[in-house]
Amino acid sequence: MRASCESEIEHIADLFAIEGQFESAVGIETGLINSTWLVTYHSQSGEAVRYILQRINESVFGQPQEVMRNVAAVTRHINQKVLRVKRDASGQTLNLYPGRTGYSHVEGPQGGIWRCYNFIEGCRTYDVVENTRQAYQAGLAFGAFQDLVSDLPATQLSEVIPDFHHTPKRYQQLQNAVAADECGLVSEVRDELARIETMSGEMDRIVSLEEQGELPIRVTHNDTKINNVLFDVDSDEAVCVIDLDTVMPGLSLYDIGDLIRTSVNPAAEDEPDLSQVQVRMPIFEALIEGYLQSAGKGLSPLEIQLIPFSGKLLAVELGIRFLTDYLSKDSYFRVTHPQQNLFRARTQLKLAEELANAEQQMNACIQKLIY
Repeated sequence: MRASCESEIEHIADLFAIEGQFESAVGIETGLINSTWLVTYHSQSGEAVRYILQRINESVFGQPQEVMRNVAAVTRHINQKVLRVKRDASGQTLNLYPGRTGYSHVEGPQGGIWRCYNFIEGCRTYDVVENTRQAYQAGLAFGAFQDLVSDLPATQLSEVIPDFHHTPKRYQQLQNAVAADECGLVSEVRDELARIETMSGEMDRIVSLEEQGELPIRVTHNDTKINNVLFDVDSDEAVCVIDLDTVMPGLSLYDIGDLIRTSVNPAAEDEPDLSQVQVRMPIFEALIEGYLQSAGKGLSPLEIQLIPFSGKLLAVELGIRFLTDYLSKDSYFRVTHPQQNLFRARTQLKLAEELANAEQQMNACIQKLIY
């Protein structure tokens, strides 16, 4: 899906309302879904200004225009709220640059939906949380995002990936992939399937509470990995939450659960040595302290109570998704070697077990933070 040459990227970039003269474009390989380019323009004053250009992956997002409608609604809502208070929207959310036709996206010459964001200078991301300060800042950032969109009606957004965090349906997809066994790999993953089966009894817990009206539907990010937070390179403070493609109606527990999943474990997502997978309780405590400080007042007691369970559930769910993709020709997540999704699945299942073992400690930590 990645565009093949710089001249094509220049043509696409010029379709957006960017001032100045195109200078260069560099492909960015991080990220598992979309094709991303860093483009540089020279403004009329001679200053080099950089932008992020992305093509939305249509195989993942079947309705990319709806993705862009959601992104535009959320960024506009946040910027309007921040401007009323600070008169400066910088550092709170990404800003979309419209196409020259006035829309928030353009269609490329070879097809595809493209969008353009501002590039926030002086920032970096982390793939693994290195210390409690970063954990606190990440929790603060995603909690602030939840707080900023708390008064945006979820009904105004589309569900761009239906049942994205419906764990029982994800499990059914895995069972379908096992039955099809189109790659002939099921015999190699019997241990992983058995471990998932032992966890299946709790998979519908949050879904059932949602269906009973016990958990409120909110505007949620739905991809709260630590590498979706920009950190200031000098202060190491969180600047901005990025990657808004999966912003849609959802549950806060899926966001905080995914943040726990991706933060407390020091091992890489595809770590082959499972002895490296663990739960760092100081990281968990700092993470939840930051999240509750910025979002806690808007959360219900039940949402707070289920925070430890949410981390375990999301680890199981991602393990299921990675294993499903491994059995289905790696059609969703980008891979660099044939067994990468299998390694990812094993890491998540091990993490789910470690989170289950730490659940009592996590509950005690939350009680200490809220009282």
